[in-house]
Amino acid sequence: MRLFFTHSFIRDYQGLPKHLQQAVDKKLQLFQENQRQPSLQIKKMQDPRHIWEGRITQGYRFTFQIEEEVCLLRRLGTHDLLKTP
Repeated sequence: MRLFFTHSFIRDYQGLPKHLQQAVDKKLQLFQENQRQPSLQIKKMQDPRHIWEGRITQGYRFTFQIEEEVCLLRRLGTHDLLKTP
């Protein structure tokens, strides 16, 4: 599966401290290898646009959509981002 990064995701990523960026890199690698990796805790959000969320750390999440073989990475940040996925 190919990953596509939105401008919002890139901006969110660049605003993170280096240690969180490294955690994101590791989790996205796991995600690309196996979307059902238990440590990612993937679940569908209550949203009509078919948006999903995954776990980076206890306090950080990422949101995404999957269309065919492309994963659109939408946002990255604390639980507050889940209000605007």
